[in-house]
Amino acid sequence: MKQTDNFKFDEANVMNELVYRNLSEDEKRQICAWKYGGEYDLYNLPSYEEMQVRQIGFMNPQREKNYYGFWDESILVGFVNILEEKEEIFIGIGVNPDLCNKHYGQRMLSITYEISKKLYPNKPLYLEVRTWNIRAIKCYQKAGFRIDGQAYELTTGIGTGTFYRMIRE
Repeated sequence: MKQTDNFKFDEANVMNELVYRNLSEDEKRQICAWKYGGEYDLYNLPSYEEMQVRQIGFMNPQREKNYYGFWDESILVGFVNILEEKEEIFIGIGVNPDLCNKHYGQRMLSITYEISKKLYPNKPLYLEVRTWNIRAIKCYQKAGFRIDGQAYELTTGIGTGTFYRMIRE
């Protein structure tokens, strides 16, 4: 694992060839242009300009430092959000729709776990996933997360749905 900006890790900690760093404006534009198909289209982000005006996600000046892009050589394969909360760390993830089902999500989450443990050593990680998103659930399980409790209703910025909470300690 390599990082190019804020964090420095020993080469002995290298897990794979993915490189991560905070997102540039051009990379944020690229991510806003990603388009998921079928039932996954609810994950399509608003335009870059709309996100900028609304200051949401990685366009929120107070939170943009929590977002990291991941590259496989010159290809932006995805991003994560590492958000510290009082007792745990919330993880959000987005994978380039052209690269889903290629194990990038699992690799990104493994690196994100290591980053989180360095930054917040005593806090477990959690994420929330829609119960119908079996592809993501399997990815998260392979990355060491497990379903914690029963499904629940949650309203997010993209609507209401039924979610599982998944944790990794």
